[in-house]
Amino acid sequence: MSASGKSLRPQPRAGVMEIDAYIPGRSHAPGAAKVIKLSSNETPLGASPKAIDAYKRGADTLELYPDGGATELREMIGKTYGLDPNRIVCGAGSDELLAVLARAYLKDGDEAIYTTHGFLMYRNVTLSAGATPVIAPEKNFATDVDAILACVTPKTRMVFLANPNNPTGTYTPISEVRRLHAALPGNVILLIDAAYAEYVRKNDYEAGIELAGSSENVVMTRTFSKIHGLAALRIGWMYGPAAIVDAVNRTRGPFNMSAPSIAAGAAALTDLAHVERAVEHNMKWLPWVSDELKKLGLEVTPSVGNFVLMHFSSKPGKGAKEADAFLISRGIVLRQMTAYKLPNALRMTIGTEEQNKAVIAALAEFLK
Repeated sequence: MSASGKSLRPQPRAGVMEIDAYIPGRSHAPGAAKVIKLSSNETPLGASPKAIDAYKRGADTLELYPDGGATELREMIGKTYGLDPNRIVCGAGSDELLAVLARAYLKDGDEAIYTTHGFLMYRNVTLSAGATPVIAPEKNFATDVDAILACVTPKTRMVFLANPNNPTGTYTPISEVRRLHAALPGNVILLIDAAYAEYVRKNDYEAGIELAGSSENVVMTRTFSKIHGLAALRIGWMYGPAAIVDAVNRTRGPFNMSAPSIAAGAAALTDLAHVERAVEHNMKWLPWVSDELKKLGLEVTPSVGNFVLMHFSSKPGKGAKEADAFLISRGIVLRQMTAYKLPNALRMTIGTEEQNKAVIAALAEFLK
């Protein structure tokens, strides 16, 4: 009891109770015999057979601790992309690396910037570290470099840039990324989140490897959850300057990845044909889905990822909430966008041919 007679209990640090717990895309449609799940940007092609075999072999040594440095995976990433493995950190998804980086470099009173419709975890990891999230306006659902720079203050310590961005699917040309970096103070980290980089086929796009390799304050994160189809294993990696890598390695858990995950990730990188099939599938069906949605009268934000953001009418009964309920009743699960400040939009992952056509048919029925 305190001196005032009131009962005391532990209190979380400032900012923690302001966090809205991250809610992933739904997986179920009540009452549906068959569910079409297109809510989490998962690849319809699944994981590489080589990765699956490597994961299964890991069951033979479950009594042993994994390699705390994920050496096999870091070396394979380095070989694949021509990078120094010593400047790579692997983690339980890129989400963990975002959190560790924030914990290592943000403190009470600091600020971190992200854009209006940026990935929800940017706000969460900032608040978890005791810092203040600052939102920079977007332009046409895309990153506005000038708006970000206008938000920079002496308190700014980090800028989160999703490129391509989820959930909008838009991207920032490398010339604009370089302009942003050049205008940032040297003590501000520019984090380039390139989770969907493998899907992009634009001449003016770069994932951020060169910038992270030549700068003291740029970090790039990537994931195996999307094009490699290993979302269940939680595999992410970060590439950046030696000093930041050192700080992150001191802050992360000593065994933050399982041995089967390390082996599966390394094996996935050897199956270039599987990755190419995923790219070709997306190149075929992304424009098809986008065009079909437009034919139905829906506004579609141009996407370079493996998903599309569709905007619904404000007419009574024809909004995103009603469309979502209609689709759910038919076993089709897309992603609601209210948490991303897009209450009248839904995000659809590019699925199989059958799934894509089923969604278009259902929406056509809804919009009649």
